[in-house]
Amino acid sequence: MAEIRGIEAVVFDVLGTLVDEPRGLRAAIREATPASDDAVVDGRVIAWQQHVERQQQRIRQGSRPYANSAVLDAEAARHVAERAGIADPAVIARLATASRRLPPWDDSVDALGRLARRFRVLGLSNAGRTALLHLSAHAGLRWHQALSAEEVRAYKPAPEVYRLAVDAVGCPPERVLMVAAHAWDLRGAQAVGMRTAHVRRPVGDPPTGADTFDWRFRELGELVDMLTDGHEASD
Repeated sequence: MAEIRGIEAVVFDVLGTLVDEPRGLRAAIREATPASDDAVVDGRVIAWQQHVERQQQRIRQGSRPYANSAVLDAEAARHVAERAGIADPAVIARLATASRRLPPWDDSVDALGRLARRFRVLGLSNAGRTALLHLSAHAGLRWHQALSAEEVRAYKPAPEVYRLAVDAVGCPPERVLMVAAHAWDLRGAQAVGMRTAHVRRPVGDPPTGADTFDWRFRELGELVDMLTDGHEASD
């Protein structure tokens, strides 16, 4: 077990780690296309996520100028609308804001509240500033600070996104713990010197045998118990 002493701040990925992105997108697409069967809706969720991931990758590779998550979501919404034969601008506009209304996982709100009593707690998301503000309010996520990758006009796992969190905390990266359900996200944090903890989610990206993250947890309660018990022992 890695040593927890010295950790001063906990930084959380948001999409997939604290909120159930597929379930929220599914609900929004179902609302826009109530006659569609489950398999069709699920296919549209996958198409939405694949579009966003492809465009983020193009931006990271320099083959597309930076566009924030609201732009990419609006594109994805238009693709879904075209496939579904939706022409109503109001329906498409609401669908484009689906990422502002994602539900939290059952343990997310409690975990943030417990940790915030002992550590500086931050969110670090690829969601744009406006989307992150609305999402935090909708899901009941409470932070000391929520940071959007939009601030540095990049997407994780670009190193400048993680440095944004380290700079905000104002301490060395080895005193900052990054928590995510995505192994690719933790690899990015690890590359700039942050400590890392993987939490298992049904929609996450699991670690491989080659990953050397500091901790791995089945759910956030285990992470909180370890951090708070260790913090008390070091007081």
